[in-house]
Amino acid sequence: MDEVGDRVIVLANRAPFRHEWAGARVTATRCASGLVTALEPLLERCSGTWVAHAAGSADWHLIDALGGIDVPPANPRYRIRYVSLPEDEFRGYYYGLANEGLWPLCHAVDVAPVFRRADYEMYRAANTRFANVVADESIGDSPIILVQDYHFALAPRILRQRLPHSTVVAFWHIPWPRLRVFRTCPWDLELLEGLLASDVVGFQTTDDCHNFLSCVRGLTAADVDLQKATAWYRGRLVTVRPYPVGIDCAHEALEGLPVARACREQVCRELNLPPGIRIGVGVDRMDYTKGINEKFLAIERLLEIQPELIGRFAFVQIAEPSRDCLAAYRAARAQAFETSQRINARFNTPAGAPIKFVERHHEPADVYRYYRAADFCYVGSRHDGMNLVAKEFVSARSDERGVLVLSQFAGAAQQLRASILVNPLQTDQCAEAVAQALRMPAIEQAKRMRVLRANVSSFDASWWARQILADAKRHSSKPASRERAEHRRATAVA
Repeated sequence: MDEVGDRVIVLANRAPFRHEWAGARVTATRCASGLVTALEPLLERCSGTWVAHAAGSADWHLIDALGGIDVPPANPRYRIRYVSLPEDEFRGYYYGLANEGLWPLCHAVDVAPVFRRADYEMYRAANTRFANVVADESIGDSPIILVQDYHFALAPRILRQRLPHSTVVAFWHIPWPRLRVFRTCPWDLELLEGLLASDVVGFQTTDDCHNFLSCVRGLTAADVDLQKATAWYRGRLVTVRPYPVGIDCAHEALEGLPVARACREQVCRELNLPPGIRIGVGVDRMDYTKGINEKFLAIERLLEIQPELIGRFAFVQIAEPSRDCLAAYRAARAQAFETSQRINARFNTPAGAPIKFVERHHEPADVYRYYRAADFCYVGSRHDGMNLVAKEFVSARSDERGVLVLSQFAGAAQQLRASILVNPLQTDQCAEAVAQALRMPAIEQAKRMRVLRANVSSFDASWWARQILADAKRHSSKPASRERAEHRRATAVA
């Protein structure tokens, strides 16, 4: 990142750390977020600023006079600037429009989006508040601003007004819906116009890019070139590109991680599993898009068709608590819990129950220990922008063992072709895939894992950031007149 001389600011709802009061002292918890995994290395290299919501009870206790903290305090590598929102504004912006409206709108699952005018007003107010803090953090009038995800669809337009010479990249981490779905949102045009104030709009996959441009062409007067993946709108050229998010393959959680055998022994002790048991692992937020209940049904089917595994196999599902104040999330959690209880009652033996449903936060080092202990990792997303769990599992397996069972509906499936790809809604197919993973010879595991590891290391978080920043800098170096001329020539040729 040494070539980046401009100020880099990340705008994201979630900060890398959450500080909470524990009695009279403050504890810091690293957030379990793929977004943090992807972006933190970039800010460390650029000595940038991360602007985020102050979600922890002690976040404000630690801030300096300018409303932020240096990370880490003893040897700062980047800065976090916290934004405080009134409670009603946060609920409407985050739980309301963002997670009851946009999240189900963008994911092809059977949860209907909820749209309320009051939520939209709070979303707009919060986007303005965050954008104003970004502008305050700017040194000079031409920073590079990386706006992250569906929480901030309106922010690029506000930033364009405050910092007209800035370079704005909006990256949408979740899927983008098709036109006929997107237009069911009452504020479809406002959201598009917000994002079209960016210089670059990034998505996880080419399908998402195509869906977005189709919405732009269908709902605005923009001059869209599908072949070049650009849109000319209100005097600006907007480039739309896929940037599949990667992970930090040198994550500190991998430093000092025990070998696979030691990890397995530790996990067995913690979960009271007998020696020699076969272990599968799933790591997800407790979210209805992650297909946790469907995974449990596949495990049940596996034990039906291969009863010799009963008492000799355990599936460990780590479920990070998430958005449990929303009814759809409580329903998904209750369904998964009831299914796991029923299956465990059906297949319980003196060796224990087959499903270990672990609902609590785990630090990255603990998650990586589970990855390394497992015979396979099962990513069963019903619909997902990327799903970095798949890549984290691969990065943990320096022993070239273990099998990745991966939903074809996760963005990661377009890159990680050496996994066993499944339709998570096809229970029999998933059960057979797990059986295949458990019987796969070591030589075949190593062959697949080498291919997977080469892909994950080649397209890591640094690669992702370099692609985005390179496109951002290309935009910042071109005057609008030249962009317009190039777009006209490309459209004429097409």
